[in-house]
Amino acid sequence: MNKVYYVGAGPGDPELLTIKAKRLIDNADIIIFAGSLVNPEVYSDKKEDAKVYNSASMTLEEVMDVTISGVIQGKKVVRVHTGDPSIYGAIKEQMDILEKEDIEYEVVPGVSSFTAAAATIKKEFTLPNVSQTIICTRLKGRTSVPEKENLEKLAKHRASMAIFLSVQMIEEVVDSLIKHYDKSAPIAVVQRATWHDERVVIGTLENIAKKVKEANITKTAQILVGDFINSEYELSKLYDKSFAHEYRGSR
Repeated sequence: MNKVYYVGAGPGDPELLTIKAKRLIDNADIIIFAGSLVNPEVYSDKKEDAKVYNSASMTLEEVMDVTISGVIQGKKVVRVHTGDPSIYGAIKEQMDILEKEDIEYEVVPGVSSFTAAAATIKKEFTLPNVSQTIICTRLKGRTSVPEKENLEKLAKHRASMAIFLSVQMIEEVVDSLIKHYDKSAPIAVVQRATWHDERVVIGTLENIAKKVKEANITKTAQILVGDFINSEYELSKLYDKSFAHEYRGSR
């Protein structure tokens, strides 16, 4: 029996598919993709007879019916998720069902939208003496967030932050952050990172809500906040000539 593949499609640009992900998609008999988020160009080289299902209009039960029946029929099934499937991918509930049915599966990682957004604005999350921690989170919406992980509590760390699925509540985001970050703290909003219609808004906590409203950005955007966006920093020890390590002595 064939296994099911959960594949990360990356943030949008089809060239950001991993080699493995592209090979699996191109050779799939059944492709189930998150149509509201995944760029359809990622399966533009699919087999002519491959069946494609848009999970945006499907329930969990419908997705799993297609998945399981395909495997039973000896088909190669590829479930395509946006970014990396381990981040807000809702794959655990699918994998649990496959395990109950004794169906083998594999997860293929992909480029996440939060790293793509950092690449878009040409910044590094982990600058020496600025931040060595990245927090990926979201505001509570229709999906709840544990109280211990609410944004205001996480903001106390002043770490580099990537906030998913929350741009439609940008004012609430600012209200939570500004209690711990200075109002002049840099913040960037990147909509549809790496897509051909990508848009970037950069500002501070004081003015970002106004800028985002003016740009009419209401979905599919990453919010990046932290001093890593615009700050003095120390040079890395990794390439410091006076810093010896396993592969290089001090000079």
